[in-house]
Amino acid sequence: MRRLRGILGVALRAAALVAAGSLIAFLALPPLALVLRIAPASLLSRFTDPVVLEALRLSLVTSVGATLLVVVLGLPLAYGLASRRVRGQSWIEALVDLPMVLPPTVAGAGLLFAFGRAGLLGGALGGLGLSIPFTTLAVVLAQTFVAAPFFVSTVVAGLREVEPRYVELAATLRASPATTFLKVMLPLSLPSIVAGAVMAWARALGEFGATITFAGNLPGVTRTLPLAVYTALQSDLEAAVTLAVLLLVVSFVVLLGLRWSPVGTLGRARAPRRAV
Repeated sequence: MRRLRGILGVALRAAALVAAGSLIAFLALPPLALVLRIAPASLLSRFTDPVVLEALRLSLVTSVGATLLVVVLGLPLAYGLASRRVRGQSWIEALVDLPMVLPPTVAGAGLLFAFGRAGLLGGALGGLGLSIPFTTLAVVLAQTFVAAPFFVSTVVAGLREVEPRYVELAATLRASPATTFLKVMLPLSLPSIVAGAVMAWARALGEFGATITFAGNLPGVTRTLPLAVYTALQSDLEAAVTLAVLLLVVSFVVLLGLRWSPVGTLGRARAPRRAV
């Protein structure tokens, strides 16, 4: 009986290893296929193409702008959710997480029907002389919509890991809520804030579906790196591979850097000796 259990245990471990190895191979195969598709010398030479540089510039400008918008607007929301003082919190948390599971084209359509000329805010924006769809601003808004959950969820987790005794100590010293946040919670949760911002930036950089639906695919205006890959696949395969490898390398370096750096702890910062 013991021998049978031992054989069964070995078989289960072997099956688990095969299953895990198969998934790793499946996940590694597409990136490897991209990297091996084009010679390194040709890849480096294509990085100077005007198409690549234009898409890269636009992607960096819009993704950084979207990240800044997410941080400015998302930090107060994350603090409110972490303190559990928000009415209807479950509804708000579900709404914040919705863009992560919503199909990107649906998100783009929603943005179009909200900010387009015939949208909910189209009349008010038109009265101010503003037209958002199919502009660079539309790209920033689309990226902000899909990237916000990554920042807010990460920061909420980091803020909730702050030891309550430090907040209580600040209260006994009659520190205001703003002072408590700035001098206690913010420093202790800084790794989570940085990690959330980096993840939001990476998500904004790779956004495609909502952007093409809401902002279109205009060269120099809304054609970011993902859209440039889609366009180049129809006419210039080498350019498409170059752009795809560039996005692949940036995304992989960001994820690897988060896991190797202190911010990879996602808010598990060491508590200082003096909280206030």
